[in-house]
Amino acid sequence: MPDLLARVQQLSLGLLESCGETQGTLTATRLAEALATLDEAAEIAYSHWLVEQLGPDPATLGASVDQWLKRPDAEGAAQLTRSAEPRRQELLRRLNAAPCGTRHLVTWRARLLQQLSQTPALAPLEADLKHLLASWFNRGFLELRPITWDSPARLLERLIEHEAVHNIAGWSDLRGRLEGDRRCYGFFHPALPDTPLIFVEVALTDHVSCAIAPLLDHPAHRSPPDQPSTAIFYSISNCEPGLRGLQFGNFLIKQIVADLKVEYPSLTTFATLSPIPGLTRWLKAGGRDLGRDGDDPRRLCALYLTGAKPDGSPGKASDPVAAFHLGNGAELWRINSHADPSAKGLAQSEGMMVNYVYREQDLINNHEQFAQHGRVTRSREVSALIAGPATPAWRWTWPWGHTHPFPHSQEKSLCR
Repeated sequence: MPDLLARVQQLSLGLLESCGETQGTLTATRLAEALATLDEAAEIAYSHWLVEQLGPDPATLGASVDQWLKRPDAEGAAQLTRSAEPRRQELLRRLNAAPCGTRHLVTWRARLLQQLSQTPALAPLEADLKHLLASWFNRGFLELRPITWDSPARLLERLIEHEAVHNIAGWSDLRGRLEGDRRCYGFFHPALPDTPLIFVEVALTDHVSCAIAPLLDHPAHRSPPDQPSTAIFYSISNCEPGLRGLQFGNFLIKQIVADLKVEYPSLTTFATLSPIPGLTRWLKAGGRDLGRDGDDPRRLCALYLTGAKPDGSPGKASDPVAAFHLGNGAELWRINSHADPSAKGLAQSEGMMVNYVYREQDLINNHEQFAQHGRVTRSREVSALIAGPATPAWRWTWPWGHTHPFPHSQEKSLCR
C-alpha cells in the first residue's frame, strides 16, 4: 500500500502540472482509478498529505499580504484571493474532469464527514470539497423531475434505499407512494443522472393531515384526485451524504408548489406533516420525561420547536427539521399527538408530529424574521400552548380518541 500511496501522490502532482486538456483528463482518470483502490488508512494518509503539502504557498501568500497592506486596491485583493487558495482546490477541480470524477468527489466528502470526529486535521480538505461542490451543485444546474412508477428501476431502487423518514416496505409500498393521489419529485444533476440528490413525497388531500398512518396506507385502486385543496409534504430525503450542508431543499419545495398549482389549480393549502427528530434527546438533556412530568407534552414540544424557554420567553430553535422549514418561510401551525406510533416515531418524539404551513404571501417575511432575529412564525394554537394551559375555544375528537384544540375558525376549515 505505501507504493500505491506514493503513486497517487505522484499522479496528483502530475495532474497539477499538466497543461493540455487531453493529457489532463487522462491523468485525472488514472488518479481517480488509483484513489478508488486505496483502503481507508491509505485514503486518510493521502488526505493528510493534501492538507499538509498542497495548501497555499507561504511565500507567495506572504508577499500578497504585504502588497495589499501597502496598497489595498481591487487588484491587490484579487491577487491575495488567488494566493490564499490552496493548491489542492485546483487539484480537485481537475480531478472532477475525469469520468465519474464528480461521483468520486461526492462520495469522498461523505467519508470525510464520517472521519472528522477522529481526524479533525482533515477539516480544511472537507471545507475545500464543500466549497467546490456548492458551486457545481447550485440551483442553476439542478433539474426538477417527477418520479413515477414508470421511472427506471435503478432510480426506484434508490428511493427505497434512501428513504430516511418513513421506511419503504418493498415495491408494493413504493408503488402506493407514486400513484393515485400521491406524488414524488426529485432534484437531479447532470453528473449524477440516475440518483435524485433529494426527493420529496407528497399527498394530495382535502385537509391538513394530523397522522402519518393514513398517508402511508395504500388502498387498492386509489384514483387520482379530482380537485384536491391541500398538498401535504410528508417525507423529504437526501440521497447523497456527501452533499450534506448544501442548501437545495428550499428550492425544491418552492418549485414543486409552483408545478402542482399548474397541474391542480384547486390547491390552496401547502403544508407538511413532519417528524420532530430531536425532541426526546432535548427532553432527556433537560432531565424531563413526557410520560412522567406534569407539563402538557404538546406544550413541551412547542417550547422545543420554537426555542422558547419554560417561561415562554424567546430562545433559539434547534430542531433540524424545524430549522429547515422555518428557514424556508413556513409557519409552525399545529402539533399533533399520537401522529406516528412507529418505533422510530415513539423513540424520537413520543409519536408527536408537526404541521408547517407554507403561505406564499408570507414566505419572505417569515424567512427574514427567522434568519435575522430567530423569531418563529406560529399559529395562535401554538402560541397558546407556549403561554400555558388554557381552555380551548373549540375541540375536535379524532376517531382514535384524543383531542386537539383549535383556537380560531381558520384551522377548523383546514383539517378534518
